[in-house]
Amino acid sequence: MAGGAAPPPKQEELLPHPVKDQLPNIAYCITSPPPWPEAILLGFQHYLVMLGTTVLIPTTLVPQMGGGNEEKAKMIQTLLFVAGVNTLAQTSFGTRLPAVIGASYTFVPTTLSIVLAGRYSDLVDPQEKFEKIMRGTQGALIVASTLQIVLGFSGLWRNVVRFMSPLSIAPLVCLTGFGLYEFGFPLLSKCVEIGLPQLVLLVIFSQYVPHLMSGERHIFDRFAVIFSVIIVWIYAHLLTVGGAYKHSPRTPQMSCRTDRAGIIGAAPWIRVPYPFQWGAPTFDAGEAFAMMAASFVALVESTGAFFAVSRYAGATPIPPSVLSRGVGWQGLGILLSGVFGTGNGSSVSVENAGLLALTRAGSRRVVQISAGFMIFFSILAKFGAVFASIPAPIIAALYVLFFAYVGSGGLSFLQFCNLNSFRTKFILGFSIFMGLSIPQYFNEHLVVKGYGPVHTNARWFNDMINVPFSSKAFVAGFLAMFLDVTLHQKDNATRKDRGMQWWIKFRAFKTDTRSEEFYSLPFNLNKFFPSV
Repeated sequence: MAGGAAPPPKQEELLPHPVKDQLPNIAYCITSPPPWPEAILLGFQHYLVMLGTTVLIPTTLVPQMGGGNEEKAKMIQTLLFVAGVNTLAQTSFGTRLPAVIGASYTFVPTTLSIVLAGRYSDLVDPQEKFEKIMRGTQGALIVASTLQIVLGFSGLWRNVVRFMSPLSIAPLVCLTGFGLYEFGFPLLSKCVEIGLPQLVLLVIFSQYVPHLMSGERHIFDRFAVIFSVIIVWIYAHLLTVGGAYKHSPRTPQMSCRTDRAGIIGAAPWIRVPYPFQWGAPTFDAGEAFAMMAASFVALVESTGAFFAVSRYAGATPIPPSVLSRGVGWQGLGILLSGVFGTGNGSSVSVENAGLLALTRAGSRRVVQISAGFMIFFSILAKFGAVFASIPAPIIAALYVLFFAYVGSGGLSFLQFCNLNSFRTKFILGFSIFMGLSIPQYFNEHLVVKGYGPVHTNARWFNDMINVPFSSKAFVAGFLAMFLDVTLHQKDNATRKDRGMQWWIKFRAFKTDTRSEEFYSLPFNLNKFFPSV
């Protein structure tokens, strides 16, 4: 058009990166499993990743409970077995997302509070003390499981989630990942000489090598965990047998050596965990209320993790009814944890959600195969103990990348929001800042004075207040949702700022055909668990 006015820019030029309700470039989504050999290797990677939390929690709790290496090996074995069963249940009947349901750090402070209860202080025999504390923890978990079971299967949590928008979900998912930073580099730094090489190799294999190789076969990036862990584990073992830590202090000895876990020798060859293996559970009202508070925090954190999993699995946003159904099955998982005596509750594994992003394989079948590995190696305990003895700094290096992926998954929900709105900026900035600041105050108070800011003679009441406000994801998610709802004006501009125009079709199960494809129950079970 010589001499004329320039044509108006096209809409595609104004929006070079259009909004995507499903994350593109996923190699295998929920319903498209990879070939069997690849699926088995990917499932084994998920098993390796979830071992970190499964080992670290018993390592923290068992010595406090009076147990030794044998009790620690049995507790790890039980956690693995229950995690496998819960993961199969969640992927088959819950949300049906590729989410691993494993041990949760959220329950650790409440379990430690039970350990320090006065009625156990007079017990002299370590074995008797361990079993009685475990039975008390079992009773608290059994009672606490009813909270999620009722909220989930009754549909109450569905009614809560309906108020959530992309704006309120973004801080929740962000701090579900970023809020676990203390389990990343601080844990890695306990043995830098093996933790840092693990992190560097993981980044090289997953991010740089694929760009240097020609062809469409994704080997190094998809199996970066296996390659890097094997190399660094062998390197750590050579340092151990070479005497590098012979005269080191106790902390490097425990963190760096590959022969100090004490799990392999204590684990039996074959053992099947069974209900009430530590004896009949005991019940205390105060401990049950405290554990219910921890269960509610785990529920909120798992909600954020479920949204991250759906994003990285290539699915659409979860309908509230499906999320509520998943919460109900997670409550049944906590009930199983209490019945079998894991000493710890269960929730969605954040690190495995990050692994979905690394591999770009969100297949449901892959996670179900990983559940099979969990059950198999929990029964053949001696073989499972070999993998469970991987040094913690190697696992922490994996956490650095996986937690970062989950946190950035939360940022991706902001594409639905108007970031030029001052209302959006206030809710987003205030909730994230307070989500980091308030738990920091509670945790510093605990470190300096030995107890939380709420300190009364009722330990259970202290836990009910201190535990929720020590969770970064809980504080950020609660504040974001509260502000988003109370500052809500019923006009189209605010509705668009919140991003609800993109999500309105996912609020009911059958308003988008993709929801039925991803989340429908098998074997016509929808008539027993209605999704609307």
